[in-house]
Amino acid sequence: MALSDLNPVERNEEGIAAVLGILKQQFGERFQTGEAIRSQHAHTTTYIPTQAPDGVVFVETTPEVQEIVRACAAHRVPVIPFGIGSSLEGHTNAPGGGVSVDTSRMNRILAVNPQDLDCTVEPGVTREDLNRHLRDTGLFFPIDPGANASLGGMAATRANAVRYGTMRENVLSLTAVMADGEAVTTGKRAKKSSAGYDLTRLLVGSEGTLGIITSLTLRLQGIPQAISGGVCPFPSLEAACNTVIATIQMGIPVARIELVNALQMRAMKAYSKLDYPESPCLFVEFHGSDAGVAEQAETFGMIAEEQGGGSFLWTSVAEERTKLWKARHDAYWSSLTLRPGAKGLSTDVCVPISRLAECVTETEADIAEMGLIAPIVGHAGDGNFHVLVLMDTDSPEEIALAEKFVARLNMRAIAMEGTCTGEHGVGQGKIGFLRHELGHGVDVMRTIKQALDPFNIMNPGKILPGARQ
Repeated sequence: MALSDLNPVERNEEGIAAVLGILKQQFGERFQTGEAIRSQHAHTTTYIPTQAPDGVVFVETTPEVQEIVRACAAHRVPVIPFGIGSSLEGHTNAPGGGVSVDTSRMNRILAVNPQDLDCTVEPGVTREDLNRHLRDTGLFFPIDPGANASLGGMAATRANAVRYGTMRENVLSLTAVMADGEAVTTGKRAKKSSAGYDLTRLLVGSEGTLGIITSLTLRLQGIPQAISGGVCPFPSLEAACNTVIATIQMGIPVARIELVNALQMRAMKAYSKLDYPESPCLFVEFHGSDAGVAEQAETFGMIAEEQGGGSFLWTSVAEERTKLWKARHDAYWSSLTLRPGAKGLSTDVCVPISRLAECVTETEADIAEMGLIAPIVGHAGDGNFHVLVLMDTDSPEEIALAEKFVARLNMRAIAMEGTCTGEHGVGQGKIGFLRHELGHGVDVMRTIKQALDPFNIMNPGKILPGARQ
């Protein structure tokens, strides 16, 4: 992808210069303009070109975020939120320059309410940090998109899980700084509310284009009495997908069910030192009582056997499960070892569960036809899967081929009544597919953006197609 292919955003040189001076005076050493720090706060994870901000502020409070946004609004300068930078679609790039607001120091857990099964946190808290803090309460936060992302970033892209739903269902309310610098709290801690428009759901998944999240109240779950997990190999991706479909349709309350193809399994075996067959596999986990978990695992094993699956190797030993899921979480990095020196074009789609096998097998056929090195991994329990196309980013031919593959995959998912992104978000990389998926719904989104951010300063160049959005 060339810089010319990205959504253009006009630079405001005079405004940027004014804001840099204001922020240097207000924040001192917590405001950085060095090239290295600016580059680190742009998009570098995949092949999308880096577009660095003009400065980075390490904020610590909501009022500080308000100060920054008000200064940027007054001078028409872009504001780009930054968590820990694990996004894959260019969300943290600054196509029109501007200020990156780093929320990593907003990492306080503000309240835990065990009786109400909720907590309130700042956006820089990661899911692993939160669960370590909650361990002694008997509670945990179940959403696990794979990476140890910040909770603010997970809310901004609406990341997901299977049994426990997506961030959309697990954020009870939030506080966000809007484009005029006002801080808005979208609700209270009640488990349900019919009081007015659902501003929480509007901001969850908005990718920083409507406001910057500065706190979240999250739904918690009780730590299960028993947890078991394991791996089951299959002769084909289709057989693995059919097992997923049957498992979900039978109502087995599987907590996690992850799909990896043979190529991904080869990479994970070498990188994470796993001892499993080099074939398509499902990684699964069950939560519940001792008896319930044993019954779920047994039923899953029978379903897998009917689809030609091999022995389901499951364990309730915490250390073994931790090694298994760490390997899954490291899938991106293990994939890069398949072609040293290459960069990855990472994409994800999500389809109705009934179309999963069809979509995955057709995608695998495309990979073979085009001669790509492209491992597949997915949150198969909700029809979501990811493909990482490894390529030489100095080769225009390889880039064009990879982008052709991604376009075909995304349009296939949309044709199957699915979506061009299940959890990556739109960012810069998926803008071209949004009109195909939502039609005139994009115009409604544009109207909302214009109403809440009339000067287009909140993470511009993301989600909505067209110059200046």
